Amino acid sequence: MTAEAPAGEVAIEVRGLRKSYGSLEAVRGIDLSVVRGEVFAMLGPNGAGKTTTVEILEGYRSRSSGEVRVLGHDPARRERDLMSRMGIVLQQSGVQQYLTVREVVAMYAGYYPHPRDVDEVIELVGLADAANRRILQLSGGQHRRVDVALALAGDPELLFLDEPTTGFDPSARRQAWDTVRSLAGLGKTVFLTTHFMDEAQALADRVAIIARGQIVALGSPNTLGARGSQATVIRFSLPDGVVPAEELGITRVSGGAWQVQTTEPTRVLHELTGWAVNAQVELVGLEVSRPSLEDVYLALTSEEDQEGAA
Repeated sequence: MTAEAPAGEVAIEVRGLRKSYGSLEAVRGIDLSVVRGEVFAMLGPNGAGKTTTVEILEGYRSRSSGEVRVLGHDPARRERDLMSRMGIVLQQSGVQQYLTVREVVAMYAGYYPHPRDVDEVIELVGLADAANRRILQLSGGQHRRVDVALALAGDPELLFLDEPTTGFDPSARRQAWDTVRSLAGLGKTVFLTTHFMDEAQALADRVAIIARGQIVALGSPNTLGARGSQATVIRFSLPDGVVPAEELGITRVSGGAWQVQTTEPTRVLHELTGWAVNAQVELVGLEVSRPSLEDVYLALTSEEDQEGAA
């Protein structure tokens, strides 16, 4: 599955990527491009090949075949120039518990040739008030922010975020989203993996949905909502005894509630409202809902599971 990337300099280029473990093919011919400054999200159920793909891009796992270029380098070579230009936030990381936030960030910054100012990094991730607190004194959400700070310490061009808000409460998640938006505002390229559909919807410029080792959908969150059989639903209520014109194809749901599913919402709405004006009736609670990213995700991954079982 391929989709044209936005115009711009390419940060990640993948063609025909495959990874096998004996007879098991975990990744089965992935193609994708990520441009500089883009927030790109990869979604997929456990075992879909998401983690394997990301670890290949990060240089921590070898590929069986295919071409991969990250910031112009083959990540399998783990060249110093590439590694110094990437930041990685893993699902779990081990940080020295008795050091302060500032000490830990300063230590990691010292590993890079052109680090970002330590206090600026701490401010960016929202830990300025906790800069002198020891790591063991921090909350779970603050620990995660430290992980992001360490990934930013070297002022990377490309940042990999693996499930960055797992375990966060709603408030901490929103604050983390603001941090990701700040990174995008600085011109960073962000490759995000997440299980949260609302997170991808809120942050990503484009989304790839992966299932059974293949990308089954690729595009912006909004354009993915218009895929295939996922029809727009129009719902409304009518006064007792009022029935819409038969040619409109409206279905009664219950009582005075009606709905229609369509892939041509503009045309149907035009015909429906025209009928209502002529009939001098009010479409009470008129609601138009397009498929969400979660609807598309569930439909596509379900289709893949059914095909795999067959």
